[in-house]
Amino acid sequence: MSDTELIDKFYIDHDSEWLGILLQRYTLLLLGTCMKYLKDEEEAKDSVQQIFVKAITEIQKKYKIDYFKSWLYIIARNYCLMKLRNKRDYIPIEEKTQVIAEENKLEISEKEKRLSLIEASIVELNEEQKTCVTLFYLERKSYTEIATITNNSLLQVKSNIQNGKRNLKILVEKKIKKMNGE
Repeated sequence: MSDTELIDKFYIDHDSEWLGILLQRYTLLLLGTCMKYLKDEEEAKDSVQQIFVKAITEIQKKYKIDYFKSWLYIIARNYCLMKLRNKRDYIPIEEKTQVIAEENKLEISEKEKRLSLIEASIVELNEEQKTCVTLFYLERKSYTEIATITNNSLLQVKSNIQNGKRNLKILVEKKIKKMNGE
C-alpha cells in the first residue's frame, strides 16, 4: 500500500496500526536524518522515538498530508534543529559565569602584556617620535598642542606620530617573536 492509502485508512478508521506501518517504513530515514544533525547514535535513536510521537500527534489534527515522506522529514529536521539550538543555548549559569571570568582574566592578562611591551618599546624610539607619540596617545594632546609644545610644524608632528607608531609596532612585534622563541 502507498503512503497516501495508509493515511487515508487511518483517517477512516483511526486505527494506529496504519500509522505504525507508515512510520516503520521511514525509521531508517529518520535515524539517518537525526544522525546527520545530532552526530550521536543514542541521541538520534531517542529523537526518532520523539519524532514518532510528534508525527502521531500532528497527523491526528486531520490536515491533508500529500507527501508523507517529505512531511516526516521536515518534522525530523525541525526537531533536530530545535534540539541543537536548545543544547547550544543551555549552559548552567555557574558555568557561564566561570567561563566569562576566565575569558576576562585572559583578556586582561593579554592587554597587560601588550601594554608592558609597548611601554618598553616606547623608550627605544628616537626623542622626537617618543615625545610626539607619548603626547598624542597617552596624554591625548591634539596635533596643534603637540606642535606648540615641541616647537615643530604640524607636518613634522604628524610625521613623527606616524613614524613612531610604525616603529613602535615593529619593536613590539620583535619582542613578541623573541618571547615566543621565533
